Amino acid sequence: MPYSITILGLGAGDIHQLTVGVYRTLLQSQHVYVRTKDHPAVSELEREGVSMTFFDDIYEKHDAFEEVYREITSVLFEKASSGHITYAVPGHPLVAEQTVQLLLNEADSRGIEVKVAGGKSFLDEMYTALKIDPIEGCQILDGTSLKKEQIQIRNHVIIVQVYDDFIASEVKLTLMEKYPDDFKVAVVTAAGSAGESIQWVPLYELDRSVTLNNLTAVYVPPVDHEEMLYRDFEHLRGIIKELRGPNGCPWDKKQTHQSLKKYLIEESYEVLEAIDEEDDDHLAEELGDVLLQVLLHAQIGEDEGYFSMDEVISVLAEKMIRRHPHVFGDVEADTADEVLQNWDKIKSAEKGNEHRRSLLDGVAKGLPALHKAYDYQKKAAKAGFDWDEVTPILDKLREEFDEWKAAESDDERKKEFGDILFTLVNLGRFYGIHPEEALAMTNQKFYTRFRYIENELNKEGLAPGDASLEKMDKLWNQAKENL
Repeated sequence: MPYSITILGLGAGDIHQLTVGVYRTLLQSQHVYVRTKDHPAVSELEREGVSMTFFDDIYEKHDAFEEVYREITSVLFEKASSGHITYAVPGHPLVAEQTVQLLLNEADSRGIEVKVAGGKSFLDEMYTALKIDPIEGCQILDGTSLKKEQIQIRNHVIIVQVYDDFIASEVKLTLMEKYPDDFKVAVVTAAGSAGESIQWVPLYELDRSVTLNNLTAVYVPPVDHEEMLYRDFEHLRGIIKELRGPNGCPWDKKQTHQSLKKYLIEESYEVLEAIDEEDDDHLAEELGDVLLQVLLHAQIGEDEGYFSMDEVISVLAEKMIRRHPHVFGDVEADTADEVLQNWDKIKSAEKGNEHRRSLLDGVAKGLPALHKAYDYQKKAAKAGFDWDEVTPILDKLREEFDEWKAAESDDERKKEFGDILFTLVNLGRFYGIHPEEALAMTNQKFYTRFRYIENELNKEGLAPGDASLEKMDKLWNQAKENL
């Protein structure tokens, strides 16, 4: 059975870039459908007598390229239903040609055969024009849908379909998230043809003073400067691996999961401090320190053959998708409370096979005491063990305070004091106040006011130990008014 659609590639430049086979097929075809007239080989083929129909008018009808490609595909299938047709596209049919992919994907369901007869890719001419070897690592990316997560900065990067200022601007902004603003990139137009143009510009000028058309691609060279790699996550993983390697740091090499525990706690509290200070630069630094601890633990896991950073990321990604069916599935959750309810149900189902003696066993053992009290109470409340109003809590607080006052031994006083704290946690929870956050705020307030006392006394040549309690109390009240 003859093929109903034969797809040919016109190459990236003039008629001399056509392969012999494609050229002969074009000359022998009664009629050729061509995606766009805006191609260097078209006028020459017309002069040689090739009859052609172009789809440029369809581009004017739609706002989105997907709609354009869909209509072109529909027209081609309709024409092919009554006989064999030839369709030509710029470059190679299987390189950055969405209409070709649509034709191939739908051919079987429409009962129409599609043959890709080949052509010369613009990539061959790009490699020649730029004098690069793609085996070193090369990415081909679409400028109309470029995302920073796709970009591997240690590779050659060729970005296609950068045919106007708007797309160039979007590409520029995306690249600026990975590269310095003045990083040199090449704007390559009509590679391999008589009109070939290569223009090197700093990244910030990509959408300025540069001629762009449908034969334009942007080339971004590999990053090889150490400091420019600092934003690359894989580079950071390599640093940690080297620190733990045979020629690495003696301190890093001797660390274990157990020895690093205290540092993770310390760094986490420093993150909280930065948040309370509302210092974004400090917060970024401290989050980096927490990430360092995660990377070290992951590298230890890899060194010991138990798990790697890839598994850590995989487990987390799977969990986030599984526990957010309202985002990644068909479950509805319109409020934060509904999200939490779904989360708890999914989490409970996940933990269903684990043997727990108590509902409270899910609370982490290493939490600070106030935080643990809060979580214990939350767990109990979900089972219905909670007060519905504040009055019984206040009554309980008075009861515990009276028992503390009546205590006759140090051990008894300590126990009753703990009961007071536990009840205060319950009181705060009733009003949506987390005890750790509340106490942290008070600690910071105390620190600020006491520093005020120290500074005022220092002006008089005094230290806190040299001043009377009455004087310091007066300064404390001043601090309350001024700070």
